[in-house]
Amino acid sequence: MIAEVKRRSPSKGDLAVGLDPADLATRYEQGGAACMSVLTDESFFGGSGDDLRLARSACSMPVLRKDFTVCLADVFDARVMGADCLLLIVAALSDSELKQFHSAAVGVGLDVLVEIHDEAELDRALAAGATLVGVNQRDLVTFEVDTDRAVRMAALIPDGVLKVAESGIRCRDDALVLRDAGYDGLLVGETLVRSADPTQAVKELLP
Repeated sequence: MIAEVKRRSPSKGDLAVGLDPADLATRYEQGGAACMSVLTDESFFGGSGDDLRLARSACSMPVLRKDFTVCLADVFDARVMGADCLLLIVAALSDSELKQFHSAAVGVGLDVLVEIHDEAELDRALAAGATLVGVNQRDLVTFEVDTDRAVRMAALIPDGVLKVAESGIRCRDDALVLRDAGYDGLLVGETLVRSADPTQAVKELLP
């Protein structure tokens, strides 16, 4: 489980007014999450570097900086913030940018979650050296969730590449479908952030 600290989303608006990143990180860890994702984008998600630093200081889990990485400075900023991993979205980058940013991140000791949506993007991710691939079930244009696509894509990701399913995971049944499809991890945000008891919500979602 990669449990996410997420204040708002472009499609749903505010999710957790007054969210306390440190408290939420502690609750996630108590629930058994293995990793944490923190939105640091301010314009669309209401996040910040401070959210990541506060969450990081409150737990021992590795932390993914989830943001729109669009230049080398973003890569190095993630390291300075204290992140252990950063996100590269294939749909937002050219092939040369993917390779450059992936190489730079690995060079400064970061893991890289490379996010894809379809077969063509998977090929591009692998060509850039991805060893950790996230399949986003939510279409970036329509915001619709398509679990069938995630199941299809899992079978195409080579052995040796860690598979993470992202977005639209609402209940244990959703988690079980994705586990059975071959995913190694689940990234969950909205369901956990909106829960009255994030610790219990993590426990209930873990397959």
